[in-house]
Parts: sequence; C-alpha cells; structure tokens
Amino acid sequence: MSTPLDQQEHNRKGAIAFARLFSNIVSPPVIFAVMGLALALHALPLGQALAWAATYGFVVSLLPILFVLWLLRTGRIGELHMSNTAERHLPYLVAVLCGILIYGIVAWLDGPEVLKCLAVFNIITLSILGLINARWLISFHATAIAAAWTISGLAFGWIASFVVLPFVVGVIIIRLYLKRHTAAQIIAGLLLGVLSVISLTLFGCFI
Repeated sequence: MSTPLDQQEHNRKGAIAFARLFSNIVSPPVIFAVMGLALALHALPLGQALAWAATYGFVVSLLPILFVLWLLRTGRIGELHMSNTAERHLPYLVAVLCGILIYGIVAWLDGPEVLKCLAVFNIITLSILGLINARWLISFHATAIAAAWTISGLAFGWIASFVVLPFVVGVIIIRLYLKRHTAAQIIAGLLLGVLSVISLTLFGCFI
C-alpha cells in the first residue's frame, strides 16, 4: 500500500490537514463514546445516563487513547494512526481488556443491558481486528462507523440512522483519500461492523 498522505508532518496542510482532523474526530474511540452516550440516554433517566456514559467512555475510549499516546510519546510506535500493523498488537490487547473491564463493571453494578451489549461488541470486534491486523490492515475506522450506523438503525429507527450515514460516507472517502487503506480494507471493515452488530441481535442486543 502507498505511504499515507498525512504520515509526514510537513504534508499536513490544507485538504490533507482537514482529512486528518476528520479522521481523528470521527475515530473509533470517539464513536464508541458517542454511541455509549446515545444508548445510555435512550435507556435511562438523564442523570444515570450521563454517569454511565462517562464511565463507559472513560474505560472504553479514554484509557486506550491514553495508552496509545503513551506509546507514541515513548517512541514505541512511529505515528498516531499506526500504519505499521506490528505496532497495533498492544493497543488492540489493551482495548480488548478495557472492553472486558467495562463489561464487568456494568454487570457488577447492574447497569443498562444495552451497554453490556456494546461492551460485548467491542470485545468481539477488537479481538477479530487484532487477529486480522497481524497480517492485514483492515480499517478499524470503517468497522466502528458501520457499527454505529447499524446500531442507530436498530436502536433508534432507520430514520435516525440517516444522521450517521454522512459520516459513513465521509470515513470511506477520507480514509481512501489519505491512502490509509485500500478499498478492500475499507469494505472488510464495513462488513465486520455491520455483521458483528447483526449477530448480536440474535442474543437480544440493540433491539
């Protein structure tokens, strides 16, 4: 695969800078935190929802981000988006452990079932992504946004899912534009996100 356009700092100007900013904002940890908030608000009164969303976001999103930033700061990875698949092993492992941790917290404190479902989704997909990325750079961005689109349709109705659809399109276009992924890697990520969520509906999740 070609060298990503935004890999070198001196290239991060204009359209490339915007595309990189979009990728950083519409990134898997942010998507998971937003979905946690939306699902908690749908299931609980406001105060409880915010408390659970904050807990979920801290464990599933913030802790893995802080770990990646530590790896970057200490020189253990070359750049934030980790185009080198070998650099992704530890971040995926930590993210899976965070998913297990939040599942345990939600179950122990009798939290909302929908957050347990989201935690199971995180554990399953991150484990699969980690295994695939040992050999191939499947798109985690595509997996996360496709899952968000599918969960939105199932939990809130398909009209609500149209709010997420522009972000799905944006992720596809921008990840390809930045040469972070090939079309096949994007498609594989999209399919993994959708199929993982659909599979969990067999166990009563998101419906």
